[in-house]
Amino acid sequence: MKKLFFIVLFSILSLPAYAVTLKIATVTPENSQWMKDMRASAKEVKERTEGRVQIKYYGGGIMGNDTKVLGRIRIGTLQGGAFTPVALADQYPELNLYGLPLIFNSIEEAAYVRERMDDKLQKGLEDAGFVSFGFASGGFAIVMSNTPIDELEDLKGKKVWVPEGDSVSYDSMAALSLSPVTLPLTDVLTGLQTGLIDIVAMSPIGALVLQWHTKVKYITELPLVYTMGFMAIDERAFKKISAADQAIVREVMEASYRNFDKANLDDNEGARDALINAGIESVPFEPAQHEAIRQVLERSNREIGKNGGFSPELYEEMLGYISEFRSQQAASATGYKSVAGAAEE
Repeated sequence: MKKLFFIVLFSILSLPAYAVTLKIATVTPENSQWMKDMRASAKEVKERTEGRVQIKYYGGGIMGNDTKVLGRIRIGTLQGGAFTPVALADQYPELNLYGLPLIFNSIEEAAYVRERMDDKLQKGLEDAGFVSFGFASGGFAIVMSNTPIDELEDLKGKKVWVPEGDSVSYDSMAALSLSPVTLPLTDVLTGLQTGLIDIVAMSPIGALVLQWHTKVKYITELPLVYTMGFMAIDERAFKKISAADQAIVREVMEASYRNFDKANLDDNEGARDALINAGIESVPFEPAQHEAIRQVLERSNREIGKNGGFSPELYEEMLGYISEFRSQQAASATGYKSVAGAAEE
C-alpha cells in the first residue's frame, strides 16, 4: 500500500507545473495536410513548454457546427476553434470586411490592404475576448454550380449557399436577386447532393478538401469573395497559461499561420488545376457584368454598414487602401508604357 502511495505521489510530482490543455475544434479533415501541420505545431508547443501547454485538436467537424463549438467554448469543454470570420462576426462584426463580395480584384490587392489592417482587426478580436495568431488566406472563393453562369441574369433565382449566421452574405446575395439558403458548413455537401442548393462559393482548395467538387459541374471565373481562416482561443483559458509560455504559444502559432497564409495561396493554384482535370468546366464571366454586380454590391455594402454589419469608418479606410493600391498600379502601368514607347522611338 505504501509503495502504491509513493508511485501515485511521484506521478503527481512529475506532472508539469500549471499544465494547461487547449482543446481546439476544427472542420479540417483528419489526415489532411492542414491537420498534419496543425498537429506539428501542437507538438512543438508541448516540447518547448516542457508539457506545460498541450493543444488537442478535434478535427473533421466532430464537435459540430460553429454555434455548437462556441457554446462548448462558453461552458469550458472546449477552449477554442479554427474559424472563418462569419463564426465570430457577432462578437466582432469588423471581421466581415475582407469577405465582402467583390471587394478585392486580386490577391495582391488584398495583401496590400491586409498589411495595413490585419493588426487592427486582430486587436479588435482580442478586445472581444478571443486570442488569435493571425489570419490565413484561403484565396478567392469562386462560384461553383451545376449550370453554367456567365452573367448576372444567370444568378437570379438560384439557390445559393450562405454560411450559418452570415447576415452580410445573406443580404449581399439577396441584393443580386439570388435565393440565399443558410446552412452550416458541415451540411453543404448534402445540400448540393439533394438539390437544396444550386450554387456555392468556395476556394478551390477548400472545395477539394471538403469534397464539394464531386457535386458540381462548372466553376465561374469570378473572384467573388476573399476567404480566410484563423484560430481563436478563449481569452480566459489563454490567461491560465504563464506569461512565458503564452509567448511560446504565440511565437509557434503565429509562425504556423504565416506558413498557412503562404501555403494556402500556392495550394489554391494547384487545386484549381485539379478541379479542371477532374472534369469541371471553367466558365468565363463577362467583364461588363462583373462591374454591374460590383455596383449593386457597393450600394448593398454601405447599407449593411449603416445597419451595424461592420464599422462604416473601417470600411472607408479599407476602400482608401484599395484605391491607393489601384492608383499605384495604374501609375506603374503608365510608367511602363512610357518607357516602352520611348524605347521603340
